[in-house]
Amino acid sequence: MTLFERILRRLVTRGQLTIFTPDGAHFTVGKADPAFPDLALRLQDKRVAFDIVRDPRLGMAEAYIDGRVTIEGGGIMEFLSMVRANNPWESGRSIDAKNVLARGLGTVRQKLWRANHKARAKANVAHHYDLSAALYALFLDRDRQYSCAYWPDADNEAGISLDQAQEDKKAHIAAKLLLKPGMRVLDIGCGWGGMALYLHRTCGVDVTGITLSEEQLKIARQRAADAGVSDHVRFELIDYRDMTGPFDRIVSVGMFEHVGTAPYRTFFNTCHDLLTPDGVMLVHTIGRMGGPGTTDAFTQKYIFPGGYIPALSEMVAGSEGTRLMVTDVEVLRIHYGLTIRQWYKRAMAHRADIIALYDERFFRLWTFYLAGAATVFEHGGMVNYQVQYARNRRTLPITRDYMQETEAALQGR
Repeated sequence: MTLFERILRRLVTRGQLTIFTPDGAHFTVGKADPAFPDLALRLQDKRVAFDIVRDPRLGMAEAYIDGRVTIEGGGIMEFLSMVRANNPWESGRSIDAKNVLARGLGTVRQKLWRANHKARAKANVAHHYDLSAALYALFLDRDRQYSCAYWPDADNEAGISLDQAQEDKKAHIAAKLLLKPGMRVLDIGCGWGGMALYLHRTCGVDVTGITLSEEQLKIARQRAADAGVSDHVRFELIDYRDMTGPFDRIVSVGMFEHVGTAPYRTFFNTCHDLLTPDGVMLVHTIGRMGGPGTTDAFTQKYIFPGGYIPALSEMVAGSEGTRLMVTDVEVLRIHYGLTIRQWYKRAMAHRADIIALYDERFFRLWTFYLAGAATVFEHGGMVNYQVQYARNRRTLPITRDYMQETEAALQGR
């Protein structure tokens, strides 16, 4: 039995997976299970197995993207779901000294690219967010919220649409900011402007949104102009480290993953100084469970160069000593998996449009990225953290009741 076959037999026990090799042979691993479709992988050349053994995620990704491995009986979502569901994060081993050492070595290897200086930060953002605006319009909701939506239940039984779930996400975040009309708000990593426009429309605040993406900036400014609110909702192409305040509130959704661990203290020190003495900040970010780690090679190479998913311990350590106090922490465990599955369905439905924008190879790359992201939230070690900070311990009410009351009121608007 080859090493490739032994690895697959360990990875897949529930669900049936048949592998067809280039020499005409085949073998089957796992057992049929109603929870999974029967799948088959066809390896188109002899090097595929070697590449996957050497680096499972990058090897499989590149073989799939290049068309050197094809899937029958389902797609890349079904394949990755089967593999990840067979190996959930919860059933993994606890961390021991050997794992800590290996993780520490990985951290050392990534220090250089995590040192996210300003020129590199802009280039990294452009790599992903300056793709065609038409691409994002094909799979995101109407407001182009490119972050985790907020769903009412794990099975989405209520039939909530993606558009509604993203509206509810904005209400959920706005409620935690305890906004009052006329406040000045800074939106760090404002995307296409949806959050900033929502906060002004529903809460009567003035918002400055900042981004490093020139494509996002154009669309955000146009949206503000079309809504007639450019005097209250402004967008700038600027690094957060170059901003001046003060602001009553700071919100940052889906940007902290691009900060890089080396500047965490800089990020929190800067935010502290940008806030008024009674200021409040809400950071919404993808987070990793189980402690610090490393960015996988596929994501680093193809999707988010320079990006890093923080552990909660790293966020807290980064803010300690800055006189910003953590006032609330929420962990969204399933929400992003539900969100990205909606994106994946929309991308699949617009296959021809995406190929027309780019090509077949890009479509396979993009759907591999979405499928991998969805399944890592469903079965892997990723969640979303919403961490609230304040400068003054008396600024916010001492119970969370105000969040629920405000959120309910916002959802009714």
